[in-house]
Amino acid sequence: MRNEVQIMWDAEVDIAIAGAGGCGLVAALTVAEKGLQVAVFEKTDFVLGNTAASAGMIPAAGTRYQREIGIQETPEEMAEDILKKNHQESNPDLTLALSKVSGPLVEWMNDKLDMQFSLVTEFKYPGHRNLRMHAPPTRSGLELMKKLKQAVNDKDNIYLMLKSQVEKLILGDKGEVIGIDVQTTDGVQRIKAKKVILATNGFGGNTSMVKKFIPEISDALYFGYEANTGEGIEMALEIGADVSNMTAYQGHAAVNEATGLLVTWGTIMSGGFMVNQNGERFGNEAQGYSEFALEVVKQEVQNGYIIIDQDIYQNLLSIEDFKQLDEMDAFKSSDSIEDLAVKLGINVKSLKQTYTAFQKNEQGSSDQFGRTDFPKQLTGKLFGIKVSPALFHTQGGLNINEHAQVVNGQGNVIENLYAGGGTAVGVSGRHAYGYMSGNGLLAALGFGKIAGDHAVHMIQQKGME
Repeated sequence: MRNEVQIMWDAEVDIAIAGAGGCGLVAALTVAEKGLQVAVFEKTDFVLGNTAASAGMIPAAGTRYQREIGIQETPEEMAEDILKKNHQESNPDLTLALSKVSGPLVEWMNDKLDMQFSLVTEFKYPGHRNLRMHAPPTRSGLELMKKLKQAVNDKDNIYLMLKSQVEKLILGDKGEVIGIDVQTTDGVQRIKAKKVILATNGFGGNTSMVKKFIPEISDALYFGYEANTGEGIEMALEIGADVSNMTAYQGHAAVNEATGLLVTWGTIMSGGFMVNQNGERFGNEAQGYSEFALEVVKQEVQNGYIIIDQDIYQNLLSIEDFKQLDEMDAFKSSDSIEDLAVKLGINVKSLKQTYTAFQKNEQGSSDQFGRTDFPKQLTGKLFGIKVSPALFHTQGGLNINEHAQVVNGQGNVIENLYAGGGTAVGVSGRHAYGYMSGNGLLAALGFGKIAGDHAVHMIQQKGME
């Protein structure tokens, strides 16, 4: 505990935010919109984070974009899908809170930040009962971050500080958070704040934490932002916060290491399949890219090969990463499955047998792996690409309530402290199977919005007392 009267402050703001990724910037813009002073501290030289590395697709329920094509969906239905995917392992209140904010969040970002969202109609992700992914024109998280940064730069009441790492939470006499210590190029700065929001993402870039909590994926490629090393979680633990679901994470079964690009799972959900080095399928690809990453890890050679046709290929060129793969000639192609196997360097006879068997599957009927999603037969020219499994980001973290307030081990709110994104516990349950497409980005942007709105409300309420 520290006596606030004795502390020498270097600066004072209404709200201090640790981390300038999607969560932190959405929170900052939410606060600034209400006229309060907010400072964002980012430990790196850049404004990027996992949001920039994502596909930029935000799941949301009840949006005008859905209604335009006849989809009437409630937040409760979306929450049901999330809970079904994670085997009822996420906090129902947090799950519903995120689902409720999802629609207003997407429309706010579009209308206030010029995101130019549209509903992704090319395919439906695993676990989504309806089309509910919303994305900017390039289907790129980098575009989201560029727009967020531009909006932040346009606000006079947002102070964005790079090369400034939040290292410590400062407490008042009653255990409430009253400020932060920030390591800058000019030394440690002590910042007084009415509220503090932790938005430093998770611990995917911290090898020791990954090995401790999620050893099954620790040897896979880490495809998230390297600066995600868990400091936000550790700082809050030091003052009595609690964590849960630290074994949860988003894996991805389809990173093309040769280009450093993600291969969209739309390849699978549009009708493609994956084989191993022997040319054999090894699981239900449609269960989801997160849990299927573990299936790839289990293969003797830890790689997979995605096979699609010309129609699927052309349909996915609207996605920025896929467009880049096309421009870099990352896919091998051929008019015959045998020749494609040769070009990919995998077993010709086995791939031909696998392809022939796969073509006999019908939509709605289960194959030997339990897959029932077969939207089309592959026809014409065939395409294939080598992929590797990866850890994208962690999904466990600080326990929070539906207002994104951090709570301690007894379930009591730690006054003035909020968390979102990978720093807070997400809605993906306790394992890779619980991750539903878009959970990570929704938790980042959604909890950023929730934290910003609630922090402003509490400050204004106190000012009226």
